[in-house]
Amino acid sequence: MQFGRYFEEFEVGATYKHWPGKTVTEYDDHLFCLITMNHHPLHLDSHYAEGTQQGRNVVVGNYVYSLLLGMSVADVSGKAIANLEVESLRHVKPVFHGDTIYGESTVLDKKESSSKNDRGVVQVETIGYNQDGVVVCIYRRKVMVPKRPASEGTDEAVEAEQPRRPVPQRD
Repeated sequence: MQFGRYFEEFEVGATYKHWPGKTVTEYDDHLFCLITMNHHPLHLDSHYAEGTQQGRNVVVGNYVYSLLLGMSVADVSGKAIANLEVESLRHVKPVFHGDTIYGESTVLDKKESSSKNDRGVVQVETIGYNQDGVVVCIYRRKVMVPKRPASEGTDEAVEAEQPRRPVPQRD
């Protein structure tokens, strides 16, 4: 299974549908809120949330973004040298406990590095949507990724593909 892509493997306009989706539980949301010290009652207090326009707890937006970012790693940034920036982030619709989130990323642009010839920068837009196909989150980011190693096809290429993976000892 491929984990991330080399610069040459990205094509402007290509869309990667991330798999699998993730059903957000109340536990996931509350744990993320508590770990990040976001104690807003809209996320943690069901009684409080009943009196809001949503009428129930809303999943904290940073969890939704983090979930989509994590989903995209295998397709987009698994080989990344650096995540350079998040250009924009919009929470379009609320996410609720029990919703299942799916994501997909589209390559918007790619440019070779002007300072180092072994890498380039890829710009992607990631869209997250729920089980009903309703878009809930959209963000754009730039990722620095390596170019394919000159040693492709050798043991070094396998090592680069799966860094620090041990070699099984066979008798």
